[in-house]
Amino acid sequence: MNLVEKELEIATNHAQNIFGQYDVHLKKIEQTLHVTIVLREDHVKIVGTAEQVEKAAQTILTLNVLSKRGNVITDQNVNYALSMLMEDKIENIVELDKDLICHTINGKPIKPKTLGQKKYIEEIKNKMIIFGVGPAGTGKTYLAMAMAITAFKNNEVNRIILTRPAIEAGEKLGFLPGDLQSKVDPYLRPLYDALYEIMGADTFLKNMEKGLIEVAPLAYMRGRTLDNAYIILDEAQNTTPSQMKMFLTRIGYGSKAIITGDLTQKDLGHDVKSGLEVALKVLGKVDEIGISHFSNKDVVRHPLVQKIVAAYEAYESRNNKNTTDKRKVRK
Repeated sequence: MNLVEKELEIATNHAQNIFGQYDVHLKKIEQTLHVTIVLREDHVKIVGTAEQVEKAAQTILTLNVLSKRGNVITDQNVNYALSMLMEDKIENIVELDKDLICHTINGKPIKPKTLGQKKYIEEIKNKMIIFGVGPAGTGKTYLAMAMAITAFKNNEVNRIILTRPAIEAGEKLGFLPGDLQSKVDPYLRPLYDALYEIMGADTFLKNMEKGLIEVAPLAYMRGRTLDNAYIILDEAQNTTPSQMKMFLTRIGYGSKAIITGDLTQKDLGHDVKSGLEVALKVLGKVDEIGISHFSNKDVVRHPLVQKIVAAYEAYESRNNKNTTDKRKVRK
């Protein structure tokens, strides 16, 4: 095996950002691509086979571009860059960084971090109704909230309406103290948290008092027509078909609706169909409706979450195959 060397010149501050604390990212690149990387001030030397050295150089240079644009390089950046490298799509990562949606109240930029997220943002911009379907941690709700708040600030819509099905909102909530709002608030807490982070608590509360931002359980949507609003239905896998139909027929002129959910995390009874699942089948071919499917590669939480999602997908795939095989044997 012939080994080759390649040297890159990377500014010291960017090299520290790219390779991470205690060189944790550097070690990840070395282990994944089977190369040796030596860092001396602003010089990076890569040793390995010609093909692997070129791949490592491409990864480091891509991360360097992100670093120069002010990004803090995270495990997710490195893992996704390596993943895209294997699919010959790594050059697309640099394009992702250009799509700035808005900033959080602390000045942190909100941008799509994966190709799946980028497609989702494009669908939101171009369609009236958008379904975002996929595992937890893929940014479905958070990005939808960022787009809604941006549209609201730009006066593109007059209101933001955020809703979730509280599937225990009937008899099972009766034992909890307080009025109905205080009983359903725990189910809406993730929506509040995202609003506080992006908009700030004070601005959110002022707009909520004016009725310009509404966070409510899905049952509150019945009988209403929602014009000039950004409407987000979260945890849509827990809607029934009739609830989903009710929600979709609330949408009025000048409005945009985003429906997010994860079909693997249904809390409905075993004999109850998911409204999200039915809607995807019924509306899949309607041109004005966008559907974005996320995979475990789009998970932007801790890398362990991505592994958990992948493990569950593999487990469920095996179970489905075994069930199908047993049915065939019975026939």
